[in-house]
Amino acid sequence: MKKNIEPCYYGDYLQLDKLLSAQKLQSAKYGQAAHEETLFIIVHQVYELWFKQILHELSSIIDVFSEQEVRDQQLTTVVHRLKRVISIQELLNDQISVMETMSPQEFLSFRDYLVPASGFQSIQFKMLEISLGLKREFRIDFDKQSFYNRLEDSDRAFLERLESKDSLFELTQKWLERLPLLEFDDFRFWQLYRQATDKMLASDEEIIRNNPTLSDKELRQELKELQSTRDTFEALWDENEYAKWQLQGQFRLSQKALLAALFINQYNEEPLFNLPYQFITCLTEVDEKLTIWRYRHAMMVQRMLGGKIGTGGSSGHEYLKRTTESNRIFKDFFNMATFLLPKAALPELPTKVRQKLGFALSDI
Repeated sequence: MKKNIEPCYYGDYLQLDKLLSAQKLQSAKYGQAAHEETLFIIVHQVYELWFKQILHELSSIIDVFSEQEVRDQQLTTVVHRLKRVISIQELLNDQISVMETMSPQEFLSFRDYLVPASGFQSIQFKMLEISLGLKREFRIDFDKQSFYNRLEDSDRAFLERLESKDSLFELTQKWLERLPLLEFDDFRFWQLYRQATDKMLASDEEIIRNNPTLSDKELRQELKELQSTRDTFEALWDENEYAKWQLQGQFRLSQKALLAALFINQYNEEPLFNLPYQFITCLTEVDEKLTIWRYRHAMMVQRMLGGKIGTGGSSGHEYLKRTTESNRIFKDFFNMATFLLPKAALPELPTKVRQKLGFALSDI
């Protein structure tokens, strides 16, 4: 690393003259400036700065997974950077509390001056959603129709080009599909796993039927729910059935990718699977933190606007509440808990298989 030749001054390095003069109050154009508008601007500017950092991290991660092979050293870096993203998301969620120090009436003192600007026009947030895997076909109907409507032509063209590229979800799916599904010699893991799940579900049925506290109606309901669980398990093994569930939106990952992720989760303590497990866990947490942010944002909007429409023309709180659940990306990783077995019920891996999944130096 070379030494710096010219001295670096703090304010110049951070370009504070630009940064601290970038808060132009819209209300001041029409009379007395609204005091709370400064807070509103700074909070959103800080959001955009953190979005920039998250996109910086995601871009590097997408570059890694765009390669045919992802090495352990790269996966270590990916996990580290995703954990950084998660820490930033925690800050973003906490920042809503700062915004909520503004009362509804204080917000209304300048809100109408902002029409038609809205969060719909945050290009970086749209980039974040698309890069993670929330593309047009997975959005709610209102978004499908209006996602690009409020943007300038250049921004619309940029985002449409981004939609054509592989997202982190798609790259993760391809990576999972490349992983081996444990078919070694005469050892067939999935056959043994299916037998173990059948045994578990038969035990569950016996517990339900022998529960004396259940009424006839409750018994029928619990047996119905158990059958639904059985049907879900059956879809894991049947390509055609799985495809039907995908069309219904029950699964988004391919069958092969889901099975690979399931195996990683079941045997996450094996050395070869520990980093992949951490990666999957990080993606789950990123999605969870984003869902929490959407929920808190929706609650804040209801607190500030009640039933008023948003400045961008949406139904405000109702729109945001709908996107909280519908715009999740890695929901399959959450739902995988349905298929997890207790450690004691898992098929025992043969010694040779464990050695392939570990760092064994001999056959001992």
